[in-house]
Amino acid sequence: MFTRSLVAAIAVAGSAAALADMTPPALGEALTTAELDAVDFTIMPDGDGLPEGSGDAAAGREVYQRNCLACHGENGNGGVNDRLAGGHGTLTGERPIKTVGSYWPYATTVFDYVRRAMPFQAPGSLSNDEIYAVTAYLLHINGIIAEDEVLDATSLPGVAMPNRDNFEWGYEPR
Repeated sequence: MFTRSLVAAIAVAGSAAALADMTPPALGEALTTAELDAVDFTIMPDGDGLPEGSGDAAAGREVYQRNCLACHGENGNGGVNDRLAGGHGTLTGERPIKTVGSYWPYATTVFDYVRRAMPFQAPGSLSNDEIYAVTAYLLHINGIIAEDEVLDATSLPGVAMPNRDNFEWGYEPR
């Protein structure tokens, strides 16, 4: 008489053997070097890895209107997705509002995230100039930089984010 555990063991062993003999499905296509280069980058908090380009909040407002407004709302509020502006002073309260200006520790991380993941419907479609500009716009609507301040690989790492000193990393960023 077979017990349930013996039947289960036989089923698992049979499944493992069957899986070992399977060839993986031929899904997708191999990436070209150009496709890999477009996503194979690392941007450090100190700005190491930032690409060439530049932009200010005035240009960023236009990029935001075309690519971000539908999800994040006017001036980074009121959209169907996360708020991007406001929330200052709420992190220690019962209902913290985590936005670019209230929570993110490094301005370079904002650039990196936008470059990798935004806009949602077409990640990687923005030029470096557009990413610098929309990053400047997001920092501006959070009261962190002036509207005419130009961000680039030299100036972006120097932006002091309001919540930067409230993280415990376990290491010292460069």
